[in-house]
Amino acid sequence: MLYYLVAALYVVTCLVLMLVVLLQQGKGGDIANAFGGGTSQAAFGARSGATVLSRATTVCAVLFMLGALLLGVLGQRGPGSVVGGSTPASRPPQNRPVPVTPTPQQQTAPQQQSPPAQQPQQQPPK
Repeated sequence: MLYYLVAALYVVTCLVLMLVVLLQQGKGGDIANAFGGGTSQAAFGARSGATVLSRATTVCAVLFMLGALLLGVLGQRGPGSVVGGSTPASRPPQNRPVPVTPTPQQQTAPQQQSPPAQQPQQQPPK
């Protein structure tokens, strides 16, 4: 139950993070700034104060990473069965012989009896 609650909160966090990132205004990183044609001397543009959207991005990014770790830990079930709680069937002991049953072909085939072997008749000694 806890896993599904965390997964639902994780999906909401992902959606909010996408929305917040898409709502932010660009920092002026067009092609002119890439080749040094920008007006600012800073490496990444002029430093501005943190807005509500940039703080929301930071909070959502931290929640995203923590949620991924938490789901990874909660998702581990350990060395168990894939079926979910069922144990494998016990195997019969190896020292007990297995009875041989005839195959269907052997049961339906007509039984042909060979005539008894005739012994040669012995002649009386002379």
